[in-house]
Amino acid sequence: MTTPDHETYTIGVDFGTLSGRAVVVRVSDGAELGTAVHEYRHGVLESTLPGGSVRLGDAWALQVPDDYRDVLRTAVPAALRDAGVPPDRVVGIGTDFTACTMVPTLADGTPLDEVTQFADRPHAYVKLWKHHAAQGQADRINALAAERGETWLPRYGGLISSEWEFAKALQIHEEDPEVYDAMERWVEAADWIVWQLCGRYVRNACTAGYKGILQDGEYPSAEFLTALAPGFATFVTDKLDQPIGELGSRAGSLTTEAAAWTGLPEGIAVAVGNVDAHVTAPAARAVEPGRMVAIMGTSTCHVMSADVLREVPGMCGVVDGGIVAGSYGYEAGQSGVGDIFGWFTRTGVPADYRDAAAEAGESVHEHLTRLASEQEVGEHGLVALDWHSGNRSVLVDHRLSGLLLGTTLATRPEDIYRALLEATAFGTRVIVETFRASGVPVEEFVVAGGLAKNPLLMQIYSDVLRMPLSVIGSDQGPALGSAIHAAVAAGCYADVPVASKAMGRVHRGAYQPDEGRSQAYDALFRIYSDLHDHFGRQVSTMRDLRALRGDVLDRKAAGR
Repeated sequence: MTTPDHETYTIGVDFGTLSGRAVVVRVSDGAELGTAVHEYRHGVLESTLPGGSVRLGDAWALQVPDDYRDVLRTAVPAALRDAGVPPDRVVGIGTDFTACTMVPTLADGTPLDEVTQFADRPHAYVKLWKHHAAQGQADRINALAAERGETWLPRYGGLISSEWEFAKALQIHEEDPEVYDAMERWVEAADWIVWQLCGRYVRNACTAGYKGILQDGEYPSAEFLTALAPGFATFVTDKLDQPIGELGSRAGSLTTEAAAWTGLPEGIAVAVGNVDAHVTAPAARAVEPGRMVAIMGTSTCHVMSADVLREVPGMCGVVDGGIVAGSYGYEAGQSGVGDIFGWFTRTGVPADYRDAAAEAGESVHEHLTRLASEQEVGEHGLVALDWHSGNRSVLVDHRLSGLLLGTTLATRPEDIYRALLEATAFGTRVIVETFRASGVPVEEFVVAGGLAKNPLLMQIYSDVLRMPLSVIGSDQGPALGSAIHAAVAAGCYADVPVASKAMGRVHRGAYQPDEGRSQAYDALFRIYSDLHDHFGRQVSTMRDLRALRGDVLDRKAAGR
């Protein structure tokens, strides 16, 4: 490849749930020239710590932070080689992370799991976004905030999630005080990786607002924290508070050590960190008000900008400048989407289906999708609730669980698979309708993420939502978005919206709703809505079952 002398490049690195991906992007037009993926060596720790001797309780999900450094050491140099771009033409690097993913560290950023005395302590490890074992702490935060009339609570739809910073930190405080006392910084992974790159700890405005309850420049008060738990009053001042960096700004310069890891020039711009979902909006040219972006992968995060400030029940949050400066950024989400489809293909598909998929040269997903696409809406006679990983929006309760209704002895795997696809679309419709009812217009629905490659799923979403569906024009939306932010941090563009127009891409109206199918889905959605309200709001059946399971698993973990 011949590189024109005038061209410059940035690198975007997307840290996902199971792997990290680096993409080399041309600054002038957003062309993606090279990519590389590195899978985390330890993956997700859900049953034991590394080595297997320390068991974890119910709903735990941990990671090892050095796996993230390995992405910088491995994927970035490999992406450069794939692109054929000289490193000295790279002017900046940007990163994004799943959130809320938290790293407990010492004052210099050393993760506590790397401190010898804490290597066998679960609370010393990274708490991944889908660590839901702090639900009890979240319940107490919500009850106390409602009782006291805390003004920040409506900015989060009336409920703080167990996935977020305060609930997870409170769990450490209460379950392992020694680790909590040793923890000098409670750091979003999005900021920790930037700290590793530039040697400066800059807290990004996105996670601080959405996951850290920072509203109008203030966190929950010491009085609130005191009432919440003895000894927790100084959590913000001692472990959380840090200068805030605006999205798209420069956090610092690449250090000598990080330059050696990545093969990039020392001193280039390192952008302020960001969240995988929020950073994708510029990549999809969806930073204007009314354009909801759904980043669909293992879970789905829905983000959009608006010029109005409204209280939306069950939203994950609204933050001034949370996506782009000058607009209110809204977030909602579904805790399980691709994870649900993956669970079913692993556990619910018989051998003859696997054999048939192999014979046809298809993956199990592709095989079930093809079979399911031959059905009419409602033909399977099923409806499902998509709560296998709990409900993020609008119920905000991770003790809820999945449900499949209508099975008979004639039910086939492709029937269940399609019902699960439809359930996630119904869950999204609940979110869209809640936003609209609250006065936040949703005028366009844009899909990004790996699930956008499934045409059946996309058509189902268009039909269920009764909306045209646009699709991002990149397979690597978060990484492209991070590269766009890096270009702004390097001074190549004035701001993120300007860079988005030059470097982002989207296929508008790629899928159109069919009125006949939409009418049929309306009938199914009414059933879904009845089940949603019954099991989510009226009875405690799912929570009771989860509590019984949790008691057993926690007893087993305590017996380690």
